[in-house]
Amino acid sequence: MALLILRCLFMVVAIGLTSLLVSTDALRSGAVWLPWLIFFSVLVAAIAVIMADTFTRNKRIDTISAVYFGTLVGMLLTYALSRAVAPLLDLVEVHKVYRNAVEIGLGVVLVYTCISLLLQTKDDFRFIIPYVEFTKDVKGLRPYILDTSVVIDGRVADLVETDILDNTLIMPRFVLSELQRIADSSDKLRRSRGRRGLDILNRLRSDKKVDLKIYDRDLAELTGHPVDMKLVLLAKHLEGKIVTGDYNLNKIARLHNVPVINLNDVANSLKPVYLPGETFAVRIVKPGEAPGQGVGYLDDGTMIVVEDGRDHIGETVKITVTSVLQTSAGRMIFGRYEETVTGDAAQEEKV
Repeated sequence: MALLILRCLFMVVAIGLTSLLVSTDALRSGAVWLPWLIFFSVLVAAIAVIMADTFTRNKRIDTISAVYFGTLVGMLLTYALSRAVAPLLDLVEVHKVYRNAVEIGLGVVLVYTCISLLLQTKDDFRFIIPYVEFTKDVKGLRPYILDTSVVIDGRVADLVETDILDNTLIMPRFVLSELQRIADSSDKLRRSRGRRGLDILNRLRSDKKVDLKIYDRDLAELTGHPVDMKLVLLAKHLEGKIVTGDYNLNKIARLHNVPVINLNDVANSLKPVYLPGETFAVRIVKPGEAPGQGVGYLDDGTMIVVEDGRDHIGETVKITVTSVLQTSAGRMIFGRYEETVTGDAAQEEKV
């Protein structure tokens, strides 16, 4: 409603100013069609301005303010420099036409430089006016920088939808480029993984509750480094955390004192905890590496290594937990075969 009122007032003011203009003696004394041409030209221009404003929906205050303040600073610098070089131009007796050309050229260069500088650094500066502050709105304490593996994995989308994470998600441009290369790979498996990652990104972008930003700035310190090192350096620059499922990237980041959220660790922390001495039922699906061992899996993918279980492949057996091995790559439970469980008893043991 406020925008509608503003646009109506804009049209009324434009029509009023045009009416005053065409009613002047200079235009009345001219051709009869000239006032009407000016009137309709201004009216069409006003409608074009409103239409451009209406169809430009994704307006960003940081971009608008960068252009505005860049233009203002550039013009101020142009005025100051033109006054500074005026004595030099008078000394060499430069013609007024060339002097104006020099000032205009200087103004264009300075305005362009200031706007370009502010557009490229708009996320790194704050401009404060009394009662008004222009600053980047960042949710949470630290932004989360996404890795290629965690996007392809897809669990990050499910985790974000639980509303546990309220931080800004950063997708670096170089990671997105790597994901696109994977999606265009000639290998069928890599291509399907890359396309799945792009689908996950689209899912995150379409969620209004998720603050996902594409970081496309080219930092000088990132040049020449592999993707993993670029992620580490970018996390340092943004004072953020890396979200990954890559075990090697996890180690590299920790060597550089960069905080890491490993989704495997998050998933493992939510799995049921089994202590030595507890019993439960598991189906043995294949032989283990050591003689006599059998291997089974829980519903969440946890590997169960069963001593004396090789002879019971394909059966549901009751085991007693002997030890639990926890790593960033996953959790392994070691147990000892107790007895074979069949039928309803197997279902009760699983429950």
